[in-house]
Amino acid sequence: MMKNNARILNAWASFDWANSAYNLAITVAIFPAYYDAVTKAAFGQKNGVTYVNLLGVDWNTATLYSLVFTFSFLLTAILSPLLAGIADMGGKKKALMRFFTYMGATACIGLAFFTGENIVWGLLCAFIASIGFSASLVFYVSYLPEIATPDKWDRVSAKGFSAGFLGSVVHLIICLLMILNADKLGITAGIASQISIVLVGLWWFGFSQIAFTYLPKQTIETNESTSKLLKKGFQELKKVYQNIQQLPQVKWFLLSFFFYSMGSQTIVLLATLFGSQVLKMDSSQLIPVILMLQILAIVGAYSFAFLSEKIGNRNALLIKIMFWGVLAILGAFIETITHFYSLSVGVGLIMGAMHLSRSTFAKLIPKDNEENTSYFSFYDVTEKLAIMSGTFVYGMMTQFFSMQVASLDFYVY
Repeated sequence: MMKNNARILNAWASFDWANSAYNLAITVAIFPAYYDAVTKAAFGQKNGVTYVNLLGVDWNTATLYSLVFTFSFLLTAILSPLLAGIADMGGKKKALMRFFTYMGATACIGLAFFTGENIVWGLLCAFIASIGFSASLVFYVSYLPEIATPDKWDRVSAKGFSAGFLGSVVHLIICLLMILNADKLGITAGIASQISIVLVGLWWFGFSQIAFTYLPKQTIETNESTSKLLKKGFQELKKVYQNIQQLPQVKWFLLSFFFYSMGSQTIVLLATLFGSQVLKMDSSQLIPVILMLQILAIVGAYSFAFLSEKIGNRNALLIKIMFWGVLAILGAFIETITHFYSLSVGVGLIMGAMHLSRSTFAKLIPKDNEENTSYFSFYDVTEKLAIMSGTFVYGMMTQFFSMQVASLDFYVY
């Protein structure tokens, strides 16, 4: 397969443009604030906290929101190695990438029908959308070594992240204008938020067609039954696990990646809910901050790509991790909206450095390998287990203590 083809690289990056609307609007910007508002309206508050009784337990709604990610990432972590093995052996990478994309986009549209009282429906749709997003990324990321040479991975990876940040910003600006001008449009802010959520699903579905059109099909094809492919999937998983045991750099990288992802990814996922519940910020205050984060993240993506070329990926990653540690400590002492805004500047810049982990791992695994998807599934599983652990601990600490106390555990990671 010819590598470094501009059209294919642009098509690959366009998938980040498509799915980042979900990653920003649903997990960070619009839905968390909408979730907080409608659950407050439906269930009221006790001592400033919204509780809902499920299965005989009074749950903090913030805890339930965290647990959605805990269980969705747990399921994805279990499924992704198997799916990756099947994709490698059965030539179904693009088909599976398409399936999970459509599943996630449809679930996003379903979130628009969440009204607070039907909280199980809202949590279920959020759960399915999260699985669709995470599972589709397993196959998306594994394309990188197939379409670009190693010397281009950092730049191409940064291009994908930047396309995602830019696309999510364009989408969020459209939604922000609609929410802020809801009265002029003759609708309520709540309806504007629901329309924005529907737009996420349509955006994700529509723009992903570029990648599905131009990304290459695999050369490995088979007419074997699904049961045989499942068996081969497990065999492939076992084989790659054994290979990783012989690659100490890969093994230690995945271990360290697990711990720093527990903190950094959980911060990104739950920061908006923190601002909404603890600081009582509404969408008109939160969305501009999140837009700023995306712009700063683009700067951070290219800055850290440049830095990694000058001082190496390892040193650039160490700088990133140290910054996250400082931000985690400061987050525990946030008391005002000004504090939140100030900390957001640092978060935005470091968010852009997330691509470094992806490209570093690509450099560590064997090159020109037919098991690329399976190797990247280990990377994905590590990240998902980290997020699962981080959101679970954060949710439990929020349930029994407070969101500020829960923030301190990020530094430990």
